[in-house]
Amino acid sequence: MQGGTLNNVPPIFIMSTIISTYLDLLDSQRETVFDALSGITDSQLWQRPAPNEWSIGEILDHNYLLFASTYPAVKWIWKLNGWYGRLRRNRQYSVQIEDLYRSPKFPQWVGFMWTPRYNPRKPVSLEMLKSELRTLHENVRQFYEGKDADVLGNLYLYDPLFGWCNLIVTLRIGIYHDQLHFDDVLKQAVQFQK
Repeated sequence: MQGGTLNNVPPIFIMSTIISTYLDLLDSQRETVFDALSGITDSQLWQRPAPNEWSIGEILDHNYLLFASTYPAVKWIWKLNGWYGRLRRNRQYSVQIEDLYRSPKFPQWVGFMWTPRYNPRKPVSLEMLKSELRTLHENVRQFYEGKDADVLGNLYLYDPLFGWCNLIVTLRIGIYHDQLHFDDVLKQAVQFQK
């Protein structure tokens, strides 16, 4: 979908709804995973399923690090180039992108760029991981809420794998990334509960 009217609904309402939907998805998928981790012990949190594979704790921290690295860039683009986005606000823009993380051609090895800060040798509690991720996601929500979607949709960041992405699509990519790794967390949690 691109910016514009849909069945005579004002485009600002449509785009704001899409942003709200994305933010709600960001929160709901995180909380679903946190609920699934109920009863996981600290040793299970940091137990790696196989050599060279990340534990649940490492995956959660990796997800945190990816958002923590893109969030300042998004804020910077808004602050520095907001005027430009306002000039272009009447132009069409995309709010969706294919989930390239699920493509067999996607280079999954790039995760090393966000190597977890915590690991089996340097563990932290699940509560600390939850708190950090919730706080970061709340900051992301506060940034996006109330912003003009037509301006967000006309401000771009460059990613070597995804290309030029506007700030709405950038949010969607982060949600796809989280979900990819949350699926791994859920699989590991199921194994521990057996």
